[in-house]
Amino acid sequence: MEKEEYGIVLDFLPNGYPFDTRPSHKKTPIAQVLGTRRFSLLEVVPKRDIHLNLSDKIYLGEGKRDQVHHINGKVDYDKLTNTARSNLEISIKELIHKTQDPYLEFFNKAQPLSTRMHAIELLPGIGKKHMWEILDERRDGDFKSFDDIRERVKLIPDPENLILKRILREISEPEKHLLFVNK
Repeated sequence: MEKEEYGIVLDFLPNGYPFDTRPSHKKTPIAQVLGTRRFSLLEVVPKRDIHLNLSDKIYLGEGKRDQVHHINGKVDYDKLTNTARSNLEISIKELIHKTQDPYLEFFNKAQPLSTRMHAIELLPGIGKKHMWEILDERRDGDFKSFDDIRERVKLIPDPENLILKRILREISEPEKHLLFVNK
């Protein structure tokens, strides 16, 4: 399993979770974070006197961490706070836009999962007709950008949104095939 190097702060609870029944002096600050590489949902404890802001990019790797004391572990989607959930889609959309290469590679290199199902068909709204159009177009050369996909595959006006919907689905629902998320 691939570890996250960086994360985006989805929510910061300086006084810990509100449902924590311990006295306030025993509660620790908590942040809910989205990993930037494989979209892992993590719960982290910031260092003493560190205040994290929403959408901050923080270091989670093995080296010296300036803001994070330790990582408590993964958080299930249904355990996210309302604030974290509302920031999740925005953060994912931004990450997709900034780092197009892995998603372009998916469009360029995705293979069949079985004799009846292709990995491209796992994207929401993509059926056989769309899949064949993508496969036909990529025979003429790799897709260079999301704009290139838009221009060459007329039936897909917003490839970024397809990736976003798939990632949100992989995070929030049990999925047999994980394309982009590390659960």
